[in-house]
Amino acid sequence: MPTAVLTDHERTAVQAYLRLLQTVRAALDGPPGSSRAPVVPPAALAEAERALAAAGLSGNEEAFFRLLHTWCPETG
Repeated sequence: MPTAVLTDHERTAVQAYLRLLQTVRAALDGPPGSSRAPVVPPAALAEAERALAAAGLSGNEEAFFRLLHTWCPETG
């Protein structure tokens, strides 16, 4: 159960990151032996970058991952 109280921007950043993480995992979990490189849609990365910027967390990964771990411990 999350214990940190997030601002709307922080919550949006965490949610965008989790969506990006799910997208990357899905891309990497492609069929075994596939000769195609995994593709992550640029829009998923752009969404996460915008959300981090809006939360004031761009360039401050340590603060973001501390926040993420506090709110969603199963990610780290």
